[in-house]
Amino acid sequence: MPTLQQFRYLVAVADTLHFRRAAESVHVTQPTLSTQLRELEEKLGVQLVERSRSGVTLTPIGHDIATRARGLLRDAADIATLARSGADPLAATIRVGVVGSLGSYFLPLVIPTLHASYPKLKFYVREGTALDLLTRMRAGTLDLLFFPTPLDDPTLQVAPLFHEPLLVVLPSDHPLTANAVVDRAALRGETVMTLEAGHRLHDTVADLCTETGAVLSLDYEGTSLDTLRQMVATGLGLSVLPALYVRSEVAREDLVTARPLSDPAPGRDIGMVWRQTSAQGDAYRALAAAIRDTLRRTAPEVRVID
Repeated sequence: MPTLQQFRYLVAVADTLHFRRAAESVHVTQPTLSTQLRELEEKLGVQLVERSRSGVTLTPIGHDIATRARGLLRDAADIATLARSGADPLAATIRVGVVGSLGSYFLPLVIPTLHASYPKLKFYVREGTALDLLTRMRAGTLDLLFFPTPLDDPTLQVAPLFHEPLLVVLPSDHPLTANAVVDRAALRGETVMTLEAGHRLHDTVADLCTETGAVLSLDYEGTSLDTLRQMVATGLGLSVLPALYVRSEVAREDLVTARPLSDPAPGRDIGMVWRQTSAQGDAYRALAAAIRDTLRRTAPEVRVID
C-alpha cells in the first residue's frame, strides 16, 4: 500500500508544480521526492505526473488522487492532534492562520492571558490572504483561523469573537480632521487607498467607496497596513483601517489622524474558524470563550460577540 509520506510528496508537487520547490516544502532532497513519486506510481499502476523540460504537470488521474490524498492527510493530522492532546486538548501546538490585517495587532492582546491559563498551549502562526488561509485550512495544514466572517462554507465551524470598527485615516492637516466624526458623505471625491486585491479588507473598503462616492485608488494599493499609513502620511490619499491597528500604530503617529465615520459606520466581524470534522471542537469553543473574556478587558475599541 502507498504510504502517507508518498501521498504528502504528491500533494506537494500538485501544490507547486515544481520538483525542487515541492521537495523543499516537505524538507527532503529532490532525488528522494522523485524516487518516492515513481514508487507511488508503481504501487498504484498509473502515471500521476508528467515530467518534461518545461515543467511538471499532473495527469488527470494524478490530479484526482492528489485531491483525495489531501483529505487523507487532513484526517491523519486530526488523529495525531487528538492523540497528542490526550486529556488536555489545549496542551499542544495549534497551527493558526490569521489574515495579515489582523494578526500583529490582535494576537498580542490575547496571547499573554492564554499563556497564563493554558501554559502548555503553543501557537504556530501563519499570516496570509483569505484564499491562501482557507485553502490551507481545508487541506489540513492549519487547525484554526482568526478570520473575517461570515463564511459560507458548511465544512467549517465558526465561533464569533468580536466586531471591529474601521476608521478613516487622514493626513493630520486634512480639513476633515476638524470633525470628531467624519460624515460618510464627506468622502465623496476623496481618494481612498486600501490593501491589494485578495484581502477581505480590500473588498470591504471597495464597497464603502461605492456607497459614498469615494474614489478607490487602483494605482496605489498597499501590501500592508503600515504601507497604507505611510502613504497617507505623504498625502497620496486617505485610508480606512481597523481599530486595533489604529490603536497600535496610528494613535502614536503625528503625521496621520484617525476619525470614526458616521452611521452606518463600516466594520468587520472576526471569528475563530475550524473544520467541522475536527476532534477538538469543544476545546476550540472553550478557547474562543477565553479570548472573548480577554478582549472585554484589553480591547475597548472592539465589541465582543457572544
